[in-house]
Amino acid sequence: MNSPTAPPALRATGLGRRFRGGWALRDCDIDIPAGSVTALVGANGAGKSTLLQLAADQLRPTTGQIRVFGDDPGSTASRERRAFLAQDKPLYPDLTVAETLRLVRELNTAFDTEAAERIVRAGNIRPRSRVGALSAGQRSRVALATVLAREADLLLLDEPLADLDPLVRHEITALLMAEAAERQLTLVISSHVLAEIENVCDRVLLLHRGEVRLDGDVQELRDGHTLVRGRAHEDTPDGLPPALDRAAVVESSRTGRLVTALVSHVPATPGQGMPSQDAPGRAATPFVWDQDRWETAAPSVEELLLGRLRAARAADADADADGYGDADGERSAA
Repeated sequence: MNSPTAPPALRATGLGRRFRGGWALRDCDIDIPAGSVTALVGANGAGKSTLLQLAADQLRPTTGQIRVFGDDPGSTASRERRAFLAQDKPLYPDLTVAETLRLVRELNTAFDTEAAERIVRAGNIRPRSRVGALSAGQRSRVALATVLAREADLLLLDEPLADLDPLVRHEITALLMAEAAERQLTLVISSHVLAEIENVCDRVLLLHRGEVRLDGDVQELRDGHTLVRGRAHEDTPDGLPPALDRAAVVESSRTGRLVTALVSHVPATPGQGMPSQDAPGRAATPFVWDQDRWETAAPSVEELLLGRLRAARAADADADADGYGDADGERSAA
């Protein structure tokens, strides 16, 4: 059980990281509670890998700071409490599975060999098999075994489900969730598989062009939005009701007479192209929808994130068209 006064598993304050091509992350404030499972999402180049590498002490910040359980990522205390799996799942292809586990055990003072072997056996992987001869799913299982067996409290996983078929993805996800529940782990998982986030993660962190655009509890974020569909109003260009505050509309689309919109219950932050980091105590006046014209529902996590991402891209396009794009140009792929 985590103490109410214990520091968050991951905290960033004014965090920024600049490469030659521009800012991969800029002015990020993040709090990830201990014991949570957080989905880190965003388009390619949004800064997801950069954030994980900063937390894993693979990179150092250009501005601001990042802390792991209150400690600098480079400290001994931090290294002992976190484990990082890079997107390319680095394993030596010429080593056998057994040799791989022995190597990781020798490099880490806290390593549960029995747990690693159990995870590998559950995937019907022979210890004498060469890593290079394994399937993508088998390599992912071995890589996760080397991370899960390190007895860390925080797992930083960069696209662990990428390039896996649906069955293997389901097996790997079940493995992660079982370990997280049994050991009360904190997981930060970057992913492009938005449809699977809803049943796996209890928090979501959305990055766009290196900035935090959405951060919070999944259920609270869903409760803070409404998905509406219905017949378009003839007297408005977007087809939405004239009385609806357009600042509350995250994103909308119109196909013929059918309009679909994602509406936030919190007004947009002034100066931003999309509602962002919903501020407590600023709930907008509820809009009463005509039930004969409109259907309303809570959005799925996928619908919520896709709406936010489309809104962000639309805002970028408008800014570029007006000549107010990022002076640093495109950010480094991250």
